[in-house]
Amino acid sequence: MSEIAIHQITPALAEHLGDLMDSVAPAGRCSCMYWRVGSTYRDRPPEDNRADLLSIVDAGPPPGLLAIRDDLAVGWCQITPRSVLPALETSPFGAVADDGEVWAISCFVIRTGHRRRGVATVLTGAAIGYARDHGATAVEAYPLDAEASPSSTFTGYVSTFERLGFTAVAAPSSSRIVMRRDLAPRPDDPTDRTSAG
Repeated sequence: MSEIAIHQITPALAEHLGDLMDSVAPAGRCSCMYWRVGSTYRDRPPEDNRADLLSIVDAGPPPGLLAIRDDLAVGWCQITPRSVLPALETSPFGAVADDGEVWAISCFVIRTGHRRRGVATVLTGAAIGYARDHGATAVEAYPLDAEASPSSTFTGYVSTFERLGFTAVAAPSSSRIVMRRDLAPRPDDPTDRTSAG
């Protein structure tokens, strides 16, 4: 299997992102707007959610990373400062106080046929490096505990984050927890893929 290339999402890659979202029906409906506008995303036409996401991409800075294999987008990870996700900041998942610059891995989309092949792990490793390069002092994630619930996996799995050095810091629901990895300059850290570009 060919290697995955990780790219910061830019307007030049917007078509790839749209194609990926369209390949996964729930993602195409939300277009990662949930943490930005809350549950009202359901009341908006999918086209409006998509247009808002592409406007964010156009305006920059890149709100996430795209995994591409053989010119096909196989995965997406939304990674941003937690402060730009209003619905997250006011939700139980964003209730962990911190004086530093906390970034959030808030959404994954993995193309059908490419799941369970390490795409989310590669994206997470790249997200750690991307956040650190942009001044983050910690990265949070809000994954599903697969043993508690088999559904709604767009925020990732606990096991993936554990492998990459995240630890649980809060449990605001029975099936989801807040996980965090504190960041400090560690250029020799093998879990960081800082070359995402």
